[in-house]
Amino acid sequence: MSFAGFKKQINKANQFMSEKIGGAKGTELDEEFIEMERKVDVMEKLVVDLTAKTQEMLQPNPATRAKMAAVKSFSKIRGQANSNLYPQPEGQLGDAMIKHGRDLGEESLFGQALTETGESYKRMAEAKYGLEDDVKQNFLDPLHHLQEKDLKEVNHHRKKLSGRRLDYDCKKRKQQKEAGPGVEEEVRVAEEKFEESKQLTETAMHNLLENDEEQISQLSFFVQAELNFHQASVEILQELLNSLRLKSDDAGSRPRKEHVPKRMTSFRSTGSDQMHGTGTDGFDSLAEYKPNNNAPSKTDGRSQPQAEALYDFEPENEGELGFKEGDIIVLTSRIDENWLEGRVNGQAGFFPVTYVKILVDLP
Repeated sequence: MSFAGFKKQINKANQFMSEKIGGAKGTELDEEFIEMERKVDVMEKLVVDLTAKTQEMLQPNPATRAKMAAVKSFSKIRGQANSNLYPQPEGQLGDAMIKHGRDLGEESLFGQALTETGESYKRMAEAKYGLEDDVKQNFLDPLHHLQEKDLKEVNHHRKKLSGRRLDYDCKKRKQQKEAGPGVEEEVRVAEEKFEESKQLTETAMHNLLENDEEQISQLSFFVQAELNFHQASVEILQELLNSLRLKSDDAGSRPRKEHVPKRMTSFRSTGSDQMHGTGTDGFDSLAEYKPNNNAPSKTDGRSQPQAEALYDFEPENEGELGFKEGDIIVLTSRIDENWLEGRVNGQAGFFPVTYVKILVDLP
């Protein structure tokens, strides 16, 4: 920065302090300009709020969102593509229904109905992914563009205008104390720059605020995406309901099977074997127990950060650290309030805080 530029910054700071502390009055802008600034501030807040609330609506589980964000960060650090999708509740419910329906067997009408219901809910999950894609492309991405380009440009002009206003007022104050052609020329140049910045700022704000047609169009795309999803869900559920009613009528029309319990004749020999410890469930099975000598002792290395696993954790994504209940995990770093990074049994990775008890916390 040149000496003239440094001096200019000092003058601005002096003018700012004079207004805030000394009660000096700066040049006031017209009411229309001030109202436009207020609306721009509202636009900035609504973009942030709507983006966050829309993401919460599409992905309602905060813990899963935090986990996916951590995985995305690790993938970015390692230069890997992140293709993990948010686990839709409809899809998870559908998987559970399909699993238990198949476990009941093909001869079970309830099992068949459960499997069909699960398949329908998985179709709803796929429709939900379509909703996410549509909303991101036609609503969230335009909001992000508005935030990163249009609003940044407006705020850049506003910041520059504020600086030039301070410079202009500082030179006017100087003019009141010192008379001379040099001072008058400084005031004239500062006033021209101030007026130029005001016009640029006002034009930028006007263009931003007079974009109702495009913004309403983006909002209509969002509502249309929601409508498409719910219409698809209604069709899937209606088709499923009709099928379940037919299956219910079929089950009701079948004759009820008679069942006669069989007599148990071999319980004595089985019980005797167990009492003598010769069965697989007897006392001899204790000989198979071997302590895990590879696990680090809970009292070893207490000076280094470590945690004890409260539950088993099975890694679902690349980079996660799996462990068993009771394992002592050496802590290496804290990713955020929900995730830690550590190592155990020769493996390193990240894991959720809720699965462990901190023995020695990270510094």
